[in-house]
Amino acid sequence: MYRNIYLLLVLSICMAGCSPAKVTTANKTVLSATELHPYGRFSFNDKKELELISSGVHFGFTFQGKGCKLYASNFSESGHGYLQYVLDGVYMEGRIKVEGNNQSSVEIGSVNPGKHTLWIYKATEAQTGAIIIKEITGQGLVPLVKSISPLIEFIGNSITCGAAADASQVPCGGGEYHDQHNAYQAYGPRVARAVGAEFMLSSVSGIGIYRNWNSDGPIMPEVYEKTALTANTVLQWDFKSYDPKIVSIALGTNDFSNGDGVKPRLPFDSAKFVSNYIQFVQLVKSKYPNTIIALLSSPMIHGANRATLENCIREVKLAIDKIYPSGKPVATYFFKPMQARGCSGHPSVEDHALLAEELVPFFKKHLKN
Repeated sequence: MYRNIYLLLVLSICMAGCSPAKVTTANKTVLSATELHPYGRFSFNDKKELELISSGVHFGFTFQGKGCKLYASNFSESGHGYLQYVLDGVYMEGRIKVEGNNQSSVEIGSVNPGKHTLWIYKATEAQTGAIIIKEITGQGLVPLVKSISPLIEFIGNSITCGAAADASQVPCGGGEYHDQHNAYQAYGPRVARAVGAEFMLSSVSGIGIYRNWNSDGPIMPEVYEKTALTANTVLQWDFKSYDPKIVSIALGTNDFSNGDGVKPRLPFDSAKFVSNYIQFVQLVKSKYPNTIIALLSSPMIHGANRATLENCIREVKLAIDKIYPSGKPVATYFFKPMQARGCSGHPSVEDHALLAEELVPFFKKHLKN
């Protein structure tokens, strides 16, 4: 009897104009990595596994029942990274630690039966190494394709990564640098969620426009075109993958840094900073000619340095608007100064909430335009 009912159901679906393949999709018990639709910087390796690269890169799917399994590994045998997830629209506290390069299963469950929506996010940044996804198992698995319009790309440093923000699992001063990373709770993804936009983070801890926090490079203009955001890699990022409405650039904190106090550090060079910044904005515009470029200052810079950074950003805006007179004018936003409460002088998760609240009207305005 049940078999006859099932056949009638299939026939009714086909008569309605749907193919039987859609029934098969709804009953999938395995999703391969190549069936997923990630947002952010990613690649597929020789084994057709998904390599999650950039901070906050994410993908989604639905499943039926009380749980599913995610098969993940770290790029390095001895390294580790973190994933985060949102289940049925609720952010789940506690990052998932992914250790070693042997595939292991991560079980994600729900107390309720029925259909569930799950979004997986990489909490750690590109410099930490990729987290590799082999497959997902469960019942009724369907990959999700989220609209990427409008999309905001956030270019920046450790602040944009959400680095050193979350000491809920590993206290400040403990573990490794990336043990307090929380990309999902960083200001960029928060802003995107608040304004109904998609996001991607192109951010690297310690990086600058003409020098890094404690070195002369590689700087953001030298790594931006690389998929892994590192200079010593070959794979080039395909900028045709996305078409952001806004590209937000928040760089300068590390250019102003005094370094570690051991390696010699020359005084800040305004002319070099502005020159490099203009060239970098031109590079971004060559990838996305129709996007709005938004230049953000730094909430971590105070006093005279803050005024200098803001003046430099104004110079960059004037130069770019002059070079591209028929293009969209460069937008600028200057943060209020902040005394950060996270690890090693970085904004905490709570600080990122304040930064996002401050930025939301600015991004709403420019998305409408």
